[in-house]
Amino acid sequence: MKAEPQSRPVIVWFRQDLRTDDHPALHAASQGGRVVIPVFIWHPKSEGAWPVGGASKWWLHFSLASLGKTLSALGSPLILRQGAPEKVLAEIAKATGAAGVHCSMRYEPSAKAQEALVRRELLAVGVSFAAHAGTLMHDPAVIRTGSGVPYKVYTPFAKAYRNTMSGDPPLSSPKILKGSNAKIPSDSLDDLKLLPAIDWAKTMRVWWQPGEEGARKRLSKFTLQAAQAYGENRDIPAEDGSSRLSAHLHWGEISPRRIWHEVSKSPAAASVGAQKYLAEILWRDFAYHVMSNFPRTAESPLRPEYERFPWEPSSQRLKAWKRGQTGYPIVDAGMRQLWATGWMHNRVRMIVASFLVKHLLQDWQHGAKWFWETLVDADLSSNSLGWQWSAGCGADAAPYFRIFNPILQGEKFDSQGTYVREWIPELAKVPSEFIHQPWNAPPLVLLQSGVELGGNYPAPIVDHVTARNRALAALSAFAKK
Repeated sequence: MKAEPQSRPVIVWFRQDLRTDDHPALHAASQGGRVVIPVFIWHPKSEGAWPVGGASKWWLHFSLASLGKTLSALGSPLILRQGAPEKVLAEIAKATGAAGVHCSMRYEPSAKAQEALVRRELLAVGVSFAAHAGTLMHDPAVIRTGSGVPYKVYTPFAKAYRNTMSGDPPLSSPKILKGSNAKIPSDSLDDLKLLPAIDWAKTMRVWWQPGEEGARKRLSKFTLQAAQAYGENRDIPAEDGSSRLSAHLHWGEISPRRIWHEVSKSPAAASVGAQKYLAEILWRDFAYHVMSNFPRTAESPLRPEYERFPWEPSSQRLKAWKRGQTGYPIVDAGMRQLWATGWMHNRVRMIVASFLVKHLLQDWQHGAKWFWETLVDADLSSNSLGWQWSAGCGADAAPYFRIFNPILQGEKFDSQGTYVREWIPELAKVPSEFIHQPWNAPPLVLLQSGVELGGNYPAPIVDHVTARNRALAALSAFAKK
């Protein structure tokens, strides 16, 4: 990119980087005291087949409110607009005399296409364009195996990735921004219509504080209280043992480099828990590595033969799964937590995904689409990787014969039923020995617990052993073809 005249303004195009800390694009734009014009453009069509889902739109509303407040305090208010980004940015550049546009890189197929279109349109009218790294720890397209091909297995990827990480410290937030004196039209946040017409987000408002400040608080709490024990507690859904930073990361309210830096300098840095958590940060980068190099995985399995797998479509079973009405408490608790909070514990995500694709033999894409609509941290790369892992058709995927037993998983990771009781109050009085298999409780115990199977709580929609054997038969036969 050619040098931009210091006397002319520059635009910072915010997308999934809704922060001011460790923001290379904002840092580059603000050098030399130039006028900085921060812009966010709402254009769902630019996201292709994956426009922002309902829960994520709720989060985005409050994240933009937080960013707008921060930028105004720094001296340059956030401009909100709607429309095709290439047109909106060219229009603002023309109206303000801006010399260039800076943004943070995105790696999804539709975002790459959008970025290329913006670059072409701006250069055609004499406006420079620069996309900066900052979303991930490292460029996902650079890492290659010894054979020069992309990685499909996490462990060697992570080893190679760590060897190439720069170790550069995070950038500080600017102390002040020089705003434009021009009157730049801006939509109001409410004009974007991100909030649902019917308010279903009551529990989400209690659970979350979207925005950069909320991200900093979550990180501080994690490093002080949970990082050291992360290795032991991360699989226990009733414990607040995870960082819950996934939505903050997805919307770029905090950078992975900032997280890495803070965890690495915390008192828990040398602990097994902290190191395990840093490995999870690299799993996110691995997901982007896979999608960046195999863009079809957004909608299709990495292993193309799985496009012919004989799923058994059932709208009734899919509906029961979505509503947390399968009759398997750990599955139902997870699905109800998802609906209420826009989030689900990672261990439980694996359990419910395995149940859908293997116990119910429903296409993994149905699950991916439901998560996309209901998760506040819905991330195309991570969502696709996770679902394809569960279905056995993606990178570093679980073998086809690995089928989670929802009863044993519940007993192992929620032994006292604390998590189940929180999200399935109708089972609150069931003794712990039966909490994960209430159908095996004696009739008197169910009566005393106020549970009527098939009444206020469903009987299992499939028998575990029968469903497991059916899945193994289907998967084994398919694997031999």
